[in-house]
Formats: sequence, C-alpha cells, structure tokens
Amino acid sequence: MLNIFATLVAASLAMHAPDPAFYKPVNVNPEEARYDNLINLSTSLDIPEFRQISDKEVSYEELKHQARHNCKFNSNPSVKVIDTLIKVEKMFNPPPSMRGMVLAAACMESGFNPLAKGDRKFSKNKKTPMAIGVLQQWPVYEKSYGTDRTNPESAALSWMGHIVKQIPKVKKQCRYTTNRRIWIAAWVTGIRYKKDGGRCNEFPKHYRLLKKWHRVIKKSRDAKSTCDSKGDCGC
Repeated sequence: MLNIFATLVAASLAMHAPDPAFYKPVNVNPEEARYDNLINLSTSLDIPEFRQISDKEVSYEELKHQARHNCKFNSNPSVKVIDTLIKVEKMFNPPPSMRGMVLAAACMESGFNPLAKGDRKFSKNKKTPMAIGVLQQWPVYEKSYGTDRTNPESAALSWMGHIVKQIPKVKKQCRYTTNRRIWIAAWVTGIRYKKDGGRCNEFPKHYRLLKKWHRVIKKSRDAKSTCDSKGDCGC
C-alpha cells in the first residue's frame, strides 16, 4: 500500500512540475543580453557562418601581444583589462581587418586605464572630467546605454554596440560594399559628433594605430617564416 501511495505522489509531482522551457536562465549577463540585437546585426554581416579562418588573418593572441607591449601610453597595461576588451569585441565579430579596434582605441584614449579622466576643458567649470574610463566615454553613454564607464566590460559593450548601431545608416549613406569600409565608416560616425553629409570619407584616429599593429604582426610573421626556412638564424 505504501509503495502505491509513493507512486501516486511521484506521478502527481511530475504532472505539476514546471516546463523546462520556463526555468529562469542562470549565468546570463543582463548587460550582454541588452546588446543581443546589435551583436546579431554585426555577425550577420560576415560571410558564411562556417567561414574558414585564413592563416593570413591577424589573431587576437597576436593583437593581445601588441596591446601589452606596443602601447606607448602604458608600458605595463592590465592583462585582465585587455582580455576583457578582446572578449567583448569577439562578441560583435568585426571583419578580420578591424580586429583589435577596441584595443587600439583603449590604448590611445586611456592607456588601458579604467579610471582615467579627461576632457575637463569641455565642462562648464573647466574642472569636471567629461570623459571617463578605458574608452573615455562621455555621460551620454550612461544615459543611452546605462554604461558603467569605469567598468571595462560595460564600457566596451556600449562602445562596440554604438558603433554597430551606425552600420545600417552608413551602408545607406556611404554606399560601401565591403565590410571593412562599412565598419570604418560606422566607427568614425559612432565616436564623433554628427556632421551634415556624414563622415563616409573619414577615418578614426585609432585606426592608424590598429593598422600599425597589423603591419607589425605580419612583418614579424614574414621574418619568422624566412628564419624557419633558412634554419640557421637562431630563432
């Protein structure tokens, strides 16, 4: 009799158990979830979903090395900050030629310092810093995206998200057909004031550093390849 009762109780519990589809998700970053639509937009620009990565494309590991050792604004930046910025950028999947864009910006804007303060001259009293954080964002990011400007992940999410948000507009306005030019136009449009006619033919100042890092990486590869082929240069 006891066994029958236990069986009935178990069956009743099973019938009233919540559907797994309605379980509250765990380990979901609410701030990352806020940018899902923009992340989907940016990743949809890439060609085939399972596109093979070319050996010629610069890797994030190589860019991490450049950020750590070739940022003249900080000779010993935080590896944790750099890793966080890379993690966020990967979510938005920029084209290979744009990889490292947030690293180049963070290097030039703050030397990877999450507590950096600047642009005091633009405040009413000329003393209050307008730009805060690793990407030197203004208060508009707090109002528009709820950004914690001193938090590298929050800062990078809104910085990348705001740039990606410009993509539909620049595609229509600039009529570029390559992902590289679309991203450059979106980048410079996203970080500068609005301008009549747009900024289709402009480049962000950070892009020069990004291109330099890419050149250094490829030059280093070529040197290593030559060294390996000779086998006598002590590499």
